[in-house]
Amino acid sequence: MNRWLRGVLPGRGYGHRGPPSDHFDGRRFFNPEPIVHERGDLWRWLRERDRGTWTCPERFVPPPPPPARVTHGLRVTWINHATVLIQSAAGNVLTDPVFSERVSPLPWLGPRRHHPPGVAFDDLPPIDTVLISHSHYDHLDRATITRLAKHHGPLFVAGLGLDRWLRGAGARRVVVADWWDRIQTNTGSALTVAPARHWSRRGVFDRNRTLWVSYWIETPAGAVYFAGDTGMGEHFRHIRQRLGAPRIALLPIGAYEPRWFMAQQHMNPADAVRAHQCLEAVHSLGIHFATFKLTDEARTAPADELAQACARAGLSAKDFRAPAFGGAYCFDPDWS
Repeated sequence: MNRWLRGVLPGRGYGHRGPPSDHFDGRRFFNPEPIVHERGDLWRWLRERDRGTWTCPERFVPPPPPPARVTHGLRVTWINHATVLIQSAAGNVLTDPVFSERVSPLPWLGPRRHHPPGVAFDDLPPIDTVLISHSHYDHLDRATITRLAKHHGPLFVAGLGLDRWLRGAGARRVVVADWWDRIQTNTGSALTVAPARHWSRRGVFDRNRTLWVSYWIETPAGAVYFAGDTGMGEHFRHIRQRLGAPRIALLPIGAYEPRWFMAQQHMNPADAVRAHQCLEAVHSLGIHFATFKLTDEARTAPADELAQACARAGLSAKDFRAPAFGGAYCFDPDWS
């Protein structure tokens, strides 16, 4: 089957089947806080949306490559979009890796990259674990998964239903899990798969056949929470109650306009500040912005609006910031 057609038509065995739960009806997943749109909302947005262009940087000089290993504290590097490298004595973790030029089933069409990755693929350190939040193309990139499987051989962790797809892309070690499942990684550390408020779709007939998740990552220097892609919701309060306050929260701040259409599925910077406060995170970093033009806000708007939302909430850049591409932020376990 043609490579792009494989992405649009899920094969046999795709998705998850199992007993119903509070977010699964036996065939498709759903949000306890539903995402509800009126008939025709999508077409209204497509007709009315702002199609203004994003400018690409004339020249980007990436920072020095990250170290192979970190034995003390936490080192968090924002690469692009929702791709973050988390390094600690518990190993090297990569989230939602995307290094391709477009995020689409079609290699010649769809949202294209407007900024190079902050860390080139060939400059990645050894990757032990890859975390996938959900199946959308800007978070799950087949070419990148295949390269990682070939060159790093990591453990891939994803929500229920994505195991067959990941193995088809070349992954050899795959674990899929439900909300609140705790997983032991191959480096001896642990993580908890947590809820998000979103949805999934990769092809024509597979809407919500796979689960969308966030992650609570345990390290010797404190917990890191990776929100993946989510709208604002009660799940942040539940995560705080069940798992505690994270040392670092990685929270999406982009892809939020127009609010009448995006608010239920994508946080804006003000929502992200509320999530930071709800989680009682010590520090937060913004993700999911300035890389691919998915919605209507300007490329610099998420970072600008985050600074304004933090100022209104009495937070400093030390508390919550929008990182630079390739920016590495180090957190010593002995200070907050």
